[in-house]
Amino acid sequence: MRAVRLSVATAAAAAALSVVTGCTQKSAAQDSDHLIQVTATDSKCEVSKKEFPAGHVELTVENKGAKVTEVYLLFPDDRIVAERENIGPGTKQTVTAEVKAGDYRVACKPGMKGKGIRQDLTATGGAAAKRNPKLDAAVAAYRAYAQDQADETLPRVETFAKAIKDGDVEAAKKAYAPSRIGWERTEPVAESFGDIDPKVDTRADGLEQGQKWTGWHRLEKALWQDKKIGAEEKTLADQLVTDLKDWQTRVGKAEITPTSMANGAKELLDEVATGKVTGEEDRYSHTDLVDFKANVEGAQKAYDLLKPAAQQNDAALTQELEKQFGALDTLLDKYRSDKASYDFVSYEKVGKDDRKELSDAVNALAEPLSKLAAAVVK
Repeated sequence: MRAVRLSVATAAAAAALSVVTGCTQKSAAQDSDHLIQVTATDSKCEVSKKEFPAGHVELTVENKGAKVTEVYLLFPDDRIVAERENIGPGTKQTVTAEVKAGDYRVACKPGMKGKGIRQDLTATGGAAAKRNPKLDAAVAAYRAYAQDQADETLPRVETFAKAIKDGDVEAAKKAYAPSRIGWERTEPVAESFGDIDPKVDTRADGLEQGQKWTGWHRLEKALWQDKKIGAEEKTLADQLVTDLKDWQTRVGKAEITPTSMANGAKELLDEVATGKVTGEEDRYSHTDLVDFKANVEGAQKAYDLLKPAAQQNDAALTQELEKQFGALDTLLDKYRSDKASYDFVSYEKVGKDDRKELSDAVNALAEPLSKLAAAVVK
């Protein structure tokens, strides 16, 4: 789910885990036409240019405001091209994207709320990017993977919804975490549509003004904290199925590029850092480690598909990523009954020192993963 507003202290901690998404292969001096400087404050969103050549674009974002912010590159219909969340006051971050000629928008969201302060941009017709068969194959395979995850999720969600409609609290609790795995593996693709994630995966403290709370976490609260299923919960269960069917039918239309795959892998690690490690994501059920593992699996899938191209351009980076993915997987295995299951311990049983160990492992992976986008577009 999208991260909610963070305190300055929390943002500073997140910044240690949420490092730069990845730069293009050229420095700003070498490729200034494709560099856009974004200056965000609590009341402004300024861009250094409003027209740039199509192809690879690098947004260098500086937050000069007092609030944590997030910056999006959007299509005119608000689908997400690229994003960077949890940009703390006084910090800078960079995100790489691939764009075709056309109209776009940059949105800065001080406090990470609302539609944001927007600037219109235009990508002009540029030289066609050279086709890389390895990257074309990676995109095709990832698109199929995202569709498979959506297709596999629906029966699990229907099982979850049926238990709620039957009034069976224990069966619904058992079905809750498994119903989320496919979503958590491919969440950046789902989030790219803009309107589905708020319906199905928003926490109470992430609601916009006037937004009705629906989705998994609303039902999670009913099951674990309220310990009851009423008529409203049964209606919300049906709505969850409907909203996820919408996701399922739209996955095949998602804009997927090599850099969006690499950026998405990094975003999944950011999800872990700002929600799972802290225990905020599944705060009622304490099934955070299931989501944690699914996020890591999704990031690794994107990396594995991009590895042939990345290895050709930066073998040292792929060696480091292999090492850190392996280390994090080994650490997570400590908290489940066997490697083939998703039977993880309740996160409330994971102590402060163990959470710090998990956080450090995420940090160690996030740093090299932030360089993957640059490696695949060289």
